Amino acid sequence: MTEAVTTTMTFHPRPVGGAPTPWAFPAPERSTLANGLTVLRCHRPGQQIVAVEVLLDAPVEAEPEDVEGVATIMARAFSEGTEALDAEEFASEMERCGATLDAHADHPGVRLSLEVPASRLAKALGLLADALRVPAFPADEIGRLVANRLDEIPHELANPARRASYALSAELFPADSRFSRPRLGSEQSVARVDAAAVRAFYRAHVRPATATAVVVGDLTGIDLDELLAATLGAWTGDAAAPRPVPPVVIDDHARVVIVDRPGSVQTQLLIARGGADRHDAVWPAQVLGVYSLGGTLTSRLDKVLREEKGYTYGVRAMAQVLRSGPDGDGASLLAISGSVATEVTGPALADTWQVLRVLAEGGLTDDERDVAVQNLVGVAPLRYETASAVAGTLADQVEQHLPDDYQARLYERLANTGTVEATAAAVNAFPPDRLVVVLVGDAAAIEKPVTELGIGPVTVVRG
Repeated sequence: MTEAVTTTMTFHPRPVGGAPTPWAFPAPERSTLANGLTVLRCHRPGQQIVAVEVLLDAPVEAEPEDVEGVATIMARAFSEGTEALDAEEFASEMERCGATLDAHADHPGVRLSLEVPASRLAKALGLLADALRVPAFPADEIGRLVANRLDEIPHELANPARRASYALSAELFPADSRFSRPRLGSEQSVARVDAAAVRAFYRAHVRPATATAVVVGDLTGIDLDELLAATLGAWTGDAAAPRPVPPVVIDDHARVVIVDRPGSVQTQLLIARGGADRHDAVWPAQVLGVYSLGGTLTSRLDKVLREEKGYTYGVRAMAQVLRSGPDGDGASLLAISGSVATEVTGPALADTWQVLRVLAEGGLTDDERDVAVQNLVGVAPLRYETASAVAGTLADQVEQHLPDDYQARLYERLANTGTVEATAAAVNAFPPDRLVVVLVGDAAAIEKPVTELGIGPVTVVRG
Protein backbone atom coordinates (compact mmCIF):
# COMPACT_ATOMS: atom_id res chain seq x y z
CA MET A 1 0.00 0.00 0.00
CA THR A 2 1.47 3.37 -1.05
CA GLU A 3 1.53 6.05 1.62
CA ALA A 4 -0.01 9.38 0.57
CA VAL A 5 2.41 12.28 0.17
CA THR A 6 1.33 15.62 1.57
CA THR A 7 2.69 18.76 -0.15
CA THR A 8 2.87 22.00 1.75
CA MET A 9 2.89 25.28 -0.17
CA THR A 10 4.61 28.30 1.24
CA PHE A 11 3.07 31.63 0.27
CA HIS A 12 5.36 34.63 0.20
CA PRO A 13 4.02 38.05 1.10
CA ARG A 14 2.41 39.94 -1.76
CA PRO A 15 4.81 42.54 -3.16
CA VAL A 16 3.96 46.06 -2.18
CA GLY A 17 4.71 48.96 -4.46
CA GLY A 18 7.12 51.53 -3.16
CA ALA A 19 6.49 55.20 -2.86
CA PRO A 20 6.75 56.96 -6.24
CA THR A 21 9.97 58.86 -6.68
CA PRO A 22 9.79 62.43 -7.95
CA TRP A 23 10.84 63.00 -11.55
CA ALA A 24 12.29 66.08 -13.08
CA PHE A 25 13.66 66.78 -16.53
CA PRO A 26 17.46 66.28 -16.37
CA ALA A 27 19.47 69.41 -15.66
CA PRO A 28 22.58 69.83 -17.83
CA GLU A 29 25.96 71.24 -16.92
CA ARG A 30 27.23 74.01 -19.19
CA SER A 31 30.83 74.80 -20.12
CA THR A 32 32.87 76.31 -22.95
CA LEU A 33 35.90 74.82 -24.69
CA ALA A 34 39.00 76.87 -25.43
CA ASN A 35 37.93 77.24 -29.09
CA GLY A 36 34.62 78.83 -28.04
CA LEU A 37 32.44 75.75 -28.52
CA THR A 38 29.62 75.65 -25.97
CA VAL A 39 29.03 72.27 -24.29
CA LEU A 40 25.98 70.97 -22.43
CA ARG A 41 26.47 67.63 -20.72
CA CYS A 42 24.04 65.44 -18.84
CA HIS A 43 25.08 62.27 -17.00
CA ARG A 44 22.32 59.65 -17.24
CA PRO A 45 23.29 56.48 -15.34
CA GLY A 46 22.35 53.34 -17.23
CA GLN A 47 22.07 55.03 -20.61
CA GLN A 48 24.83 53.13 -22.36
CA ILE A 49 23.95 54.64 -25.76
CA VAL A 50 25.32 58.16 -25.64
CA ALA A 51 23.61 60.84 -27.72
CA VAL A 52 25.50 63.84 -29.07
CA GLU A 53 23.83 66.79 -30.79
CA VAL A 54 25.94 69.45 -32.50
CA LEU A 55 24.18 72.67 -33.45
CA LEU A 56 25.67 74.92 -36.12
CA ASP A 57 24.58 78.52 -36.63
CA ALA A 58 23.97 77.93 -40.33
CA PRO A 59 20.25 78.56 -40.86
CA VAL A 60 18.56 78.13 -44.20
CA GLU A 61 17.77 81.86 -44.29
CA ALA A 62 21.54 82.45 -44.60
CA GLU A 63 21.63 80.55 -47.90
CA PRO A 64 22.20 82.57 -51.08
CA GLU A 65 18.81 82.61 -52.79
CA ASP A 66 20.13 81.17 -56.06
CA VAL A 67 21.41 78.02 -54.28
CA GLU A 68 18.75 77.50 -51.61
CA GLY A 69 19.09 73.93 -50.40
CA VAL A 70 22.86 74.25 -50.01
CA ALA A 71 22.54 73.94 -46.22
CA THR A 72 20.79 70.60 -46.62
CA ILE A 73 23.39 69.32 -49.07
CA MET A 74 26.18 70.45 -46.72
CA ALA A 75 24.50 68.73 -43.76
CA ARG A 76 24.24 65.46 -45.67
CA ALA A 77 27.80 65.81 -46.97
CA PHE A 78 29.29 65.77 -43.47
CA SER A 79 28.97 61.97 -43.67
CA GLU A 80 30.71 61.78 -47.05
CA GLY A 81 34.31 61.75 -45.90
CA THR A 82 37.10 63.90 -44.53
CA GLU A 83 40.56 64.88 -45.66
CA ALA A 84 41.84 61.54 -44.30
CA LEU A 85 38.91 59.22 -45.09
CA ASP A 86 36.79 58.93 -48.21
CA ALA A 87 33.03 58.39 -47.95
CA GLU A 88 33.24 54.59 -47.83
CA GLU A 89 36.04 54.59 -45.27
CA PHE A 90 34.24 57.12 -43.09
CA ALA A 91 31.05 55.03 -43.13
CA SER A 92 33.04 51.88 -42.29
CA GLU A 93 34.72 53.56 -39.31
CA MET A 94 31.34 54.71 -38.02
CA GLU A 95 29.98 51.18 -38.38
CA ARG A 96 32.92 49.76 -36.44
CA CYS A 97 31.97 52.09 -33.60
CA GLY A 98 28.38 50.91 -33.73
CA ALA A 99 27.51 54.56 -34.29
CA THR A 100 24.93 56.40 -36.39
CA LEU A 101 25.34 59.95 -37.66
CA ASP A 102 22.49 61.99 -39.10
CA ALA A 103 22.27 65.64 -40.07
CA HIS A 104 19.63 68.05 -41.32
CA ALA A 105 19.17 71.75 -42.00
CA ASP A 106 16.30 73.85 -40.70
CA HIS A 107 15.38 77.47 -40.07
CA PRO A 108 17.37 77.67 -36.79
CA GLY A 109 20.48 76.04 -38.27
CA VAL A 110 22.16 72.73 -39.11
CA ARG A 111 22.09 69.92 -36.57
CA LEU A 112 24.22 66.76 -36.47
CA SER A 113 23.00 63.84 -34.32
CA LEU A 114 25.35 61.07 -33.19
CA GLU A 115 24.43 57.95 -31.22
CA VAL A 116 27.13 55.55 -30.06
CA PRO A 117 27.79 53.02 -27.28
CA ALA A 118 29.52 54.74 -24.35
CA SER A 119 32.49 52.39 -24.68
CA ARG A 120 33.20 53.75 -28.19
CA LEU A 121 32.40 57.39 -27.61
CA ALA A 122 36.03 58.50 -27.99
CA LYS A 123 36.41 57.02 -31.48
CA ALA A 124 33.03 58.30 -32.69
CA LEU A 125 33.61 61.80 -31.33
CA GLY A 126 36.93 61.87 -33.18
CA LEU A 127 35.16 61.01 -36.43
CA LEU A 128 32.49 63.63 -35.79
CA ALA A 129 35.11 66.24 -35.01
CA ASP A 130 36.99 65.45 -38.23
CA ALA A 131 33.77 65.73 -40.23
CA LEU A 132 33.32 69.23 -38.83
CA ARG A 133 36.99 70.31 -38.90
CA VAL A 134 38.19 68.93 -42.21
CA PRO A 135 35.24 67.84 -44.36
CA ALA A 136 36.18 66.75 -47.86
CA PHE A 137 33.04 67.84 -49.73
CA PRO A 138 34.21 65.94 -52.83
CA ALA A 139 32.62 67.11 -56.06
CA ASP A 140 31.39 63.64 -57.07
CA GLU A 141 29.70 63.03 -53.72
CA ILE A 142 28.13 66.50 -53.74
CA GLY A 143 26.83 65.80 -57.23
CA ARG A 144 25.31 62.53 -56.04
CA LEU A 145 23.64 64.23 -53.06
CA VAL A 146 22.22 66.93 -55.32
CA ALA A 147 20.87 64.28 -57.71
CA ASN A 148 19.29 62.42 -54.79
CA ARG A 149 17.68 65.60 -53.53
CA LEU A 150 16.31 66.39 -57.00
CA ASP A 151 14.82 62.88 -57.10
CA GLU A 152 13.08 63.50 -53.76
CA ILE A 153 11.30 66.69 -54.81
CA PRO A 154 8.73 65.14 -57.22
CA HIS A 155 7.80 62.58 -54.58
CA GLU A 156 7.28 65.36 -52.03
CA LEU A 157 5.08 67.30 -54.44
CA ALA A 158 3.04 64.14 -55.05
CA ASN A 159 2.41 63.77 -51.31
CA PRO A 160 -0.78 65.70 -50.44
CA ALA A 161 0.38 66.59 -46.91
CA ARG A 162 3.71 67.93 -48.14
CA ARG A 163 2.05 69.76 -51.02
CA ALA A 164 -0.34 71.41 -48.57
CA SER A 165 2.59 72.46 -46.40
CA TYR A 166 4.39 74.03 -49.38
CA ALA A 167 1.25 75.89 -50.43
CA LEU A 168 0.64 77.14 -46.88
CA SER A 169 4.18 78.50 -46.61
CA ALA A 170 3.83 80.39 -49.88
CA GLU A 171 0.49 81.81 -48.72
CA LEU A 172 1.23 82.61 -45.08
CA PHE A 173 4.59 84.38 -45.45
CA PRO A 174 5.65 87.28 -47.72
CA ALA A 175 7.47 86.33 -50.91
CA ASP A 176 10.78 87.79 -49.70
CA SER A 177 10.72 85.63 -46.54
CA ARG A 178 12.74 82.40 -46.51
CA PHE A 179 9.78 80.81 -44.74
CA SER A 180 7.72 81.20 -47.90
CA ARG A 181 9.93 78.86 -49.92
CA PRO A 182 10.70 75.14 -49.52
CA ARG A 183 13.00 74.60 -46.55
CA LEU A 184 15.17 72.13 -48.48
CA GLY A 185 15.26 74.25 -51.62
CA SER A 186 13.35 74.22 -54.89
CA GLU A 187 14.16 72.09 -57.91
CA GLN A 188 15.72 75.11 -59.63
CA SER A 189 17.88 76.24 -56.72
CA VAL A 190 19.05 72.76 -55.69
CA ALA A 191 20.12 72.07 -59.28
CA ARG A 192 22.58 74.97 -58.99
CA VAL A 193 24.28 73.62 -55.85
CA ASP A 194 27.79 72.29 -56.40
CA ALA A 195 30.87 71.57 -54.30
CA ALA A 196 32.04 75.18 -54.55
CA ALA A 197 28.71 76.45 -53.18
CA VAL A 198 28.84 73.95 -50.30
CA ARG A 199 32.40 74.92 -49.39
CA ALA A 200 31.53 78.62 -49.52
CA PHE A 201 28.54 78.12 -47.21
CA TYR A 202 30.69 76.05 -44.84
CA ARG A 203 33.40 78.72 -44.68
CA ALA A 204 30.86 81.47 -44.06
CA HIS A 205 28.82 79.82 -41.30
CA VAL A 206 30.47 76.80 -39.69
CA ARG A 207 32.83 77.54 -36.80
CA PRO A 208 33.20 76.36 -33.19
CA ALA A 209 32.64 79.79 -31.65
CA THR A 210 28.98 79.75 -32.77
CA ALA A 211 28.39 76.01 -32.28
CA THR A 212 27.00 74.02 -29.37
CA ALA A 213 27.48 70.35 -28.49
CA VAL A 214 25.04 68.47 -26.26
CA VAL A 215 26.27 65.18 -24.75
CA VAL A 216 23.84 62.92 -22.87
CA GLY A 217 24.32 59.38 -21.55
CA ASP A 218 26.10 57.28 -18.97
CA LEU A 219 29.45 59.04 -18.63
CA THR A 220 30.77 56.82 -15.83
CA GLY A 221 34.53 56.43 -16.17
CA ILE A 222 34.72 58.89 -19.08
CA ASP A 223 36.84 62.00 -18.70
CA LEU A 224 34.59 64.06 -20.94
CA ASP A 225 36.64 67.25 -20.57
CA GLU A 226 39.76 65.51 -21.83
CA LEU A 227 37.85 63.71 -24.57
CA LEU A 228 36.18 66.87 -25.84
CA ALA A 229 39.44 68.80 -25.77
CA ALA A 230 41.09 66.13 -27.93
CA THR A 231 38.25 65.95 -30.46
CA LEU A 232 35.82 68.84 -30.86
CA GLY A 233 38.29 71.07 -29.00
CA ALA A 234 40.79 70.63 -31.84
CA TRP A 235 38.37 72.30 -34.24
CA THR A 236 39.51 75.84 -35.02
CA GLY A 237 37.87 78.83 -36.59
CA ASP A 238 37.47 82.56 -36.24
CA ALA A 239 34.73 84.40 -34.39
CA ALA A 240 31.72 85.57 -36.34
CA ALA A 241 30.01 88.93 -36.36
CA PRO A 242 26.43 88.76 -35.06
CA ARG A 243 24.07 87.87 -37.88
CA PRO A 244 20.88 89.94 -38.08
CA VAL A 245 17.73 87.85 -37.79
CA PRO A 246 14.73 89.25 -39.67
CA PRO A 247 11.38 89.14 -37.90
CA VAL A 248 8.83 86.45 -38.72
CA VAL A 249 6.04 88.17 -40.68
CA ILE A 250 2.76 86.25 -41.01
CA ASP A 251 -0.34 87.24 -42.97
CA ASP A 252 -3.20 85.22 -41.51
CA HIS A 253 -6.27 87.04 -42.77
CA ALA A 254 -9.02 84.51 -43.56
CA ARG A 255 -8.82 82.87 -47.01
CA VAL A 256 -8.93 79.48 -48.73
CA VAL A 257 -6.45 78.10 -51.27
CA ILE A 258 -7.39 74.96 -53.20
CA VAL A 259 -4.47 73.12 -54.81
CA ASP A 260 -6.19 71.25 -57.62
CA ARG A 261 -5.75 67.48 -57.80
CA PRO A 262 -8.26 66.38 -60.46
CA GLY A 263 -9.88 63.06 -59.63
CA SER A 264 -8.57 62.91 -56.08
CA VAL A 265 -10.79 60.83 -53.80
CA GLN A 266 -9.55 62.64 -50.68
CA THR A 267 -8.93 66.23 -49.66
CA GLN A 268 -5.94 67.12 -47.53
CA LEU A 269 -6.82 69.83 -45.02
CA LEU A 270 -4.35 72.27 -43.50
CA ILE A 271 -5.80 75.12 -41.44
CA ALA A 272 -3.31 77.50 -39.87
CA ARG A 273 -2.26 80.86 -38.53
CA GLY A 274 0.64 82.37 -36.57
CA GLY A 275 0.93 82.24 -32.79
CA ALA A 276 3.14 82.88 -29.78
CA ASP A 277 6.39 80.97 -29.37
CA ARG A 278 7.83 79.35 -26.24
CA HIS A 279 9.14 82.63 -24.81
CA ASP A 280 5.61 83.92 -24.40
CA ALA A 281 3.89 83.46 -21.03
CA VAL A 282 0.86 82.02 -22.85
CA TRP A 283 2.78 79.04 -24.22
CA PRO A 284 1.82 76.48 -21.50
CA ALA A 285 -1.85 77.38 -21.77
CA GLN A 286 -1.58 77.32 -25.56
CA VAL A 287 -0.06 73.83 -25.44
CA LEU A 288 -2.86 72.55 -23.19
CA GLY A 289 -5.62 74.23 -25.18
CA VAL A 290 -4.38 73.05 -28.57
CA TYR A 291 -3.82 69.53 -27.23
CA SER A 292 -7.36 69.41 -25.81
CA LEU A 293 -8.71 70.53 -29.17
CA GLY A 294 -6.82 68.06 -31.36
CA GLY A 295 -3.92 66.32 -29.63
CA THR A 296 -5.22 62.76 -29.42
CA LEU A 297 -7.89 60.38 -30.70
CA THR A 298 -10.07 61.43 -27.76
CA SER A 299 -9.76 65.18 -28.36
CA ARG A 300 -12.68 67.37 -29.34
CA LEU A 301 -12.02 67.54 -33.09
CA ASP A 302 -11.66 63.77 -33.37
CA LYS A 303 -14.82 63.13 -31.37
CA VAL A 304 -16.83 65.14 -33.88
CA LEU A 305 -15.09 64.55 -37.21
CA ARG A 306 -14.00 60.95 -36.70
CA GLU A 307 -16.32 59.33 -34.16
CA GLU A 308 -19.60 61.16 -34.73
CA LYS A 309 -19.40 62.01 -38.44
CA GLY A 310 -16.98 59.42 -39.81
CA TYR A 311 -15.32 61.98 -42.09
CA THR A 312 -11.73 61.03 -41.35
CA TYR A 313 -9.34 58.59 -39.70
CA GLY A 314 -8.03 61.44 -37.57
CA VAL A 315 -7.49 65.19 -37.34
CA ARG A 316 -4.70 66.79 -35.34
CA ALA A 317 -4.07 70.25 -33.91
CA MET A 318 -0.55 71.39 -33.10
CA ALA A 319 1.68 74.32 -32.18
CA GLN A 320 5.10 74.24 -33.86
CA VAL A 321 7.82 76.80 -33.16
CA LEU A 322 9.00 78.48 -36.36
CA ARG A 323 11.86 80.47 -34.90
CA SER A 324 12.80 81.99 -31.55
CA GLY A 325 15.33 84.74 -31.03
CA PRO A 326 17.26 85.73 -27.91
CA ASP A 327 14.97 88.74 -27.50
CA GLY A 328 11.86 86.56 -27.54
CA ASP A 329 10.40 87.90 -30.79
CA GLY A 330 9.81 84.50 -32.37
CA ALA A 331 6.62 82.89 -33.64
CA SER A 332 4.93 79.54 -33.90
CA LEU A 333 2.67 77.90 -36.45
CA LEU A 334 -0.73 76.87 -35.09
CA ALA A 335 -2.34 74.28 -37.35
CA ILE A 336 -5.13 71.75 -37.76
CA SER A 337 -4.43 68.99 -40.28
CA GLY A 338 -6.01 65.82 -41.59
CA SER A 339 -7.66 64.31 -44.64
CA VAL A 340 -11.30 63.62 -45.52
CA ALA A 341 -13.20 62.05 -48.39
CA THR A 342 -13.71 64.45 -51.29
CA GLU A 343 -17.50 64.43 -51.07
CA VAL A 344 -17.52 65.50 -47.41
CA THR A 345 -14.92 68.28 -47.67
CA GLY A 346 -17.52 71.04 -47.24
CA PRO A 347 -19.34 69.39 -44.32
CA ALA A 348 -16.04 68.55 -42.59
CA LEU A 349 -14.93 72.17 -42.75
CA ALA A 350 -18.36 73.35 -41.59
CA ASP A 351 -18.21 71.04 -38.59
CA THR A 352 -14.65 72.12 -37.82
CA TRP A 353 -15.78 75.74 -37.69
CA GLN A 354 -18.72 74.69 -35.52
CA VAL A 355 -16.33 72.97 -33.08
CA LEU A 356 -14.33 76.19 -32.86
CA ARG A 357 -17.47 78.29 -32.26
CA VAL A 358 -18.72 75.92 -29.54
CA LEU A 359 -15.30 76.07 -27.93
CA ALA A 360 -15.44 79.87 -27.87
CA GLU A 361 -18.95 79.85 -26.42
CA GLY A 362 -18.68 77.10 -23.82
CA GLY A 363 -14.96 76.50 -23.28
CA LEU A 364 -13.09 73.33 -22.44
CA THR A 365 -14.25 71.04 -19.69
CA ASP A 366 -12.21 70.29 -16.60
CA ASP A 367 -12.01 66.67 -17.76
CA GLU A 368 -10.51 67.73 -21.11
CA ARG A 369 -7.95 69.87 -19.33
CA ASP A 370 -7.10 67.05 -16.88
CA VAL A 371 -6.62 64.51 -19.68
CA ALA A 372 -4.31 66.90 -21.50
CA VAL A 373 -2.21 67.47 -18.38
CA GLN A 374 -1.96 63.75 -17.71
CA ASN A 375 -0.95 62.97 -21.30
CA LEU A 376 1.59 65.77 -21.49
CA VAL A 377 3.01 65.74 -17.97
CA GLY A 378 2.29 62.25 -16.69
CA VAL A 379 4.08 60.46 -19.53
CA ALA A 380 7.16 62.69 -19.46
CA PRO A 381 9.33 60.09 -17.62
CA LEU A 382 8.60 57.58 -20.40
CA ARG A 383 9.16 60.11 -23.15
CA TYR A 384 12.65 60.85 -21.85
CA GLU A 385 13.81 57.28 -21.21
CA THR A 386 16.47 57.52 -23.91
CA ALA A 387 19.52 59.75 -24.02
CA SER A 388 18.61 60.87 -27.55
CA ALA A 389 15.24 62.23 -26.37
CA VAL A 390 16.91 64.27 -23.63
CA ALA A 391 19.65 65.50 -25.95
CA GLY A 392 17.12 66.49 -28.60
CA THR A 393 15.09 68.57 -26.16
CA LEU A 394 18.19 70.28 -24.77
CA ALA A 395 19.27 71.05 -28.33
CA ASP A 396 15.83 72.50 -29.09
CA GLN A 397 16.20 74.80 -26.09
CA VAL A 398 19.57 76.00 -27.35
CA GLU A 399 18.18 76.68 -30.83
CA GLN A 400 15.26 78.61 -29.36
CA HIS A 401 17.41 80.63 -26.93
CA LEU A 402 15.67 79.19 -23.88
CA PRO A 403 17.20 78.67 -20.42
CA ASP A 404 18.58 75.21 -19.65
CA ASP A 405 15.84 74.54 -17.09
CA TYR A 406 13.00 75.52 -19.43
CA GLN A 407 11.57 72.03 -19.97
CA ALA A 408 11.63 71.24 -16.27
CA ARG A 409 9.74 74.44 -15.47
CA LEU A 410 7.34 73.89 -18.37
CA TYR A 411 5.92 70.76 -16.76
CA GLU A 412 5.29 72.66 -13.56
CA ARG A 413 3.56 75.42 -15.50
CA LEU A 414 1.44 72.94 -17.47
CA ALA A 415 0.31 71.23 -14.27
CA ASN A 416 -0.63 74.59 -12.75
CA THR A 417 -2.54 75.90 -15.78
CA GLY A 418 -6.29 75.93 -15.25
CA THR A 419 -9.18 75.18 -17.58
CA VAL A 420 -10.06 78.86 -18.05
CA GLU A 421 -6.51 79.74 -19.16
CA ALA A 422 -6.32 76.74 -21.50
CA THR A 423 -9.67 77.65 -23.02
CA ALA A 424 -8.66 81.26 -23.64
CA ALA A 425 -5.44 80.16 -25.32
CA ALA A 426 -7.21 77.64 -27.56
CA VAL A 427 -9.83 80.19 -28.59
CA ASN A 428 -7.13 82.75 -29.38
CA ALA A 429 -5.16 80.12 -31.30
CA PHE A 430 -7.96 79.32 -33.75
CA PRO A 431 -10.35 82.26 -34.23
CA PRO A 432 -12.73 81.21 -37.05
CA ASP A 433 -12.37 84.57 -38.81
CA ARG A 434 -8.56 84.55 -38.99
CA LEU A 435 -7.61 81.18 -40.43
CA VAL A 436 -5.77 80.35 -43.65
CA VAL A 437 -7.12 77.15 -45.20
CA VAL A 438 -5.20 75.04 -47.73
CA LEU A 439 -7.04 72.19 -49.43
CA VAL A 440 -5.29 69.73 -51.72
CA GLY A 441 -7.98 67.94 -53.68
CA ASP A 442 -10.32 67.91 -56.67
CA ALA A 443 -11.23 71.57 -57.20
CA ALA A 444 -14.14 70.72 -59.50
CA ALA A 445 -15.79 68.79 -56.68
CA ILE A 446 -14.94 70.93 -53.67
CA GLU A 447 -14.74 74.58 -54.81
CA LYS A 448 -18.51 75.25 -54.78
CA PRO A 449 -19.34 73.73 -51.36
CA VAL A 450 -16.28 75.34 -49.78
CA THR A 451 -17.12 78.76 -51.24
CA GLU A 452 -20.67 78.48 -49.89
CA LEU A 453 -19.32 78.14 -46.34
CA GLY A 454 -18.20 81.78 -46.39
CA ILE A 455 -15.04 81.13 -44.38
CA GLY A 456 -12.93 83.29 -46.70
CA PRO A 457 -12.28 84.12 -50.36
CA VAL A 458 -11.38 81.03 -52.39
CA THR A 459 -8.47 80.76 -54.83
CA VAL A 460 -7.70 77.71 -56.97
CA VAL A 461 -4.09 76.85 -57.82
CA ARG A 462 -3.67 74.51 -60.76
CA GLY A 463 -0.60 72.57 -61.82
